[in-house]
Amino acid sequence: MTTPAEQIAALPLRYSGKGELQVLMVTSRETGRWVMPKGWTMDGKKPWAAAEIEALEEAGAKGRISRRAIGDYHYDKVLDDGSTVLCRVRVYPMIVQKLKRDWKERKQRKRRWFSARSAAKSVHEPELSELLRRIDRKPKKDPALRELLKAA
Repeated sequence: MTTPAEQIAALPLRYSGKGELQVLMVTSRETGRWVMPKGWTMDGKKPWAAAEIEALEEAGAKGRISRRAIGDYHYDKVLDDGSTVLCRVRVYPMIVQKLKRDWKERKQRKRRWFSARSAAKSVHEPELSELLRRIDRKPKKDPALRELLKAA
């Protein structure tokens, strides 16, 4: 078995006016499916800092990101030549403090707030879906998320 390629993702979160935990999702450029802002690790950057950059570039989201991952998931990334590579994505929760109107990939992606439950139904990766269902049920059970939410 091959070792998966490493990627990072931001999980942009906020509480709605009704107190519901919401997840900001973006469409992928290739398929238009709903995904989290994610990308490759970056030389010289801590993984959470790279995830924070992805959130800004792909979703125009700025905020406080946890240095602790809340989990990971795997998926097959289709490369330009049509081949696939197995990727392991470490997910870093982020409390969104500002959404920019003008951001780097705004013409290539849509963004939308989902309830964590709806986000879990909208993604194609089973492990990511389970991670979203877990935070929907008990967000304060996760240590990284609890730290962020306490400071929010």
